[in-house]
Amino acid sequence: MNIEKLILKNLFDTGNLLNDDYCRKVLPFLKTEYFFEEPDRILFEILRDYILKYNSLPTQDAITITLDAKSGLREETVSTIKNALITFKKDTEAQNVDWFLKTTEEFCQEKSIYLAIMKSIDILGGNSKTETKGAIPKLLSDALSVSFDPHIGHDYLEQFDYRYDYYHRVQEKIAFDLDYFNRITRGGVPRKTLNIVLAGTGVGKSLFLCHVAAHCLTQGLSVLYITLELAEEEVAKRIDANLLDITFDDLMILPQKRYASIAEKLKGNTTGKLIIKEYPTAGASVTHFKALLNELYLKKSFKPDVIFVDYLNICRSARLAPGANVNSYTYVKAIAEELRGLAVEFNVPLFSATQTTRAGFTSSDPGLEDTSESFGLPATADLMFALVSTDELEALGQMMVKQLKNRYNDPSKYKRFVVGVDRAKMRLYDVENSAQTLSGQALSTNSPITATIPASNFNKFSALKV
Repeated sequence: MNIEKLILKNLFDTGNLLNDDYCRKVLPFLKTEYFFEEPDRILFEILRDYILKYNSLPTQDAITITLDAKSGLREETVSTIKNALITFKKDTEAQNVDWFLKTTEEFCQEKSIYLAIMKSIDILGGNSKTETKGAIPKLLSDALSVSFDPHIGHDYLEQFDYRYDYYHRVQEKIAFDLDYFNRITRGGVPRKTLNIVLAGTGVGKSLFLCHVAAHCLTQGLSVLYITLELAEEEVAKRIDANLLDITFDDLMILPQKRYASIAEKLKGNTTGKLIIKEYPTAGASVTHFKALLNELYLKKSFKPDVIFVDYLNICRSARLAPGANVNSYTYVKAIAEELRGLAVEFNVPLFSATQTTRAGFTSSDPGLEDTSESFGLPATADLMFALVSTDELEALGQMMVKQLKNRYNDPSKYKRFVVGVDRAKMRLYDVENSAQTLSGQALSTNSPITATIPASNFNKFSALKV
């Protein structure tokens, strides 16, 4: 008996009590088009309609009566269905429930992928009147995401024990080496989140992303850095300057043997990995990133703990075709949603960046309204903060950080603070508390520190300094 027949057999009342439980778990995911043979397709429609209408499994007699009442069916089809029902009734062999649910899930996945591929071929061949080529990535993505989800919601009154445990569970986070960032995020950013840096051109978006990526590497984490702006080598140069505590100018004149020696020490002092992948500007979407992640896992057994995308606005959307008749709000919001979906799917925090508007570029106090192109981006992000540089701050070797949105903590705590910046070495660092004064207004420093993970100041790599 093939899988189609086995599924149909367990969707009607054969006296097996397991059928009812199986039916309720799989029926929401089964579709008529998954059954290619006409008798199977018609029988499934009868079974499905009966179950949905009467909330119980149909008997053989009920199916036979419904079948005889249907008009337009060939006699051969009716006979085939009735013979199948007799066979089902005689076959009393029970299936292992876990195996059967898994097998049915695989059946649905295979059929869904096959149908998506066939529909994509029709679109490419110009045979579809309603879909364009831009719909193909979503078709395939939806097909690949078919999965049986047994969770049907949180029972508020019954699951209070689970809820209490959740409140007191230690959440795995990626900590910063910057004290105030750990304060505002309660010890770091959790997985399955989208974290956005807002800054004007040349202020320090890539500097911040490279600094955090370098720190993650020193902590033994696996880091994927995707760049659509800088070349792979330029990103690596910034991280070299950061980790080796050496300026760009000195890095260029460092002897090859000395550089190789330091690089070997660096490799021996961390269990982490850093992969930098370059894509053309506006030439890659989440679809490309997923393919890269799968390829890295297959070829290098590399699974990232954190992902950086430099930067969001110059990615492509996987759902909306380039040049499609959509405004920038919709397009950028779609990219943000897709990146956050990537973070959730691969269970990682994802960092990216966005530009300010022209007004925001000259503002010393930017807000969410200064987000370039789409206000839908801050609506999607979990954490969003602005980096601000003025002539006065540059002279002090500092940069102001302003919280714009924060789902991890109260954003009114440490609304603004400053960090030290060494642009020649592409590094950020903590400044003295006395420096936390902007425009003559002292920042609040008396709130309790909620970070639970101590900040690291590269002590582990002090021996690597040139």
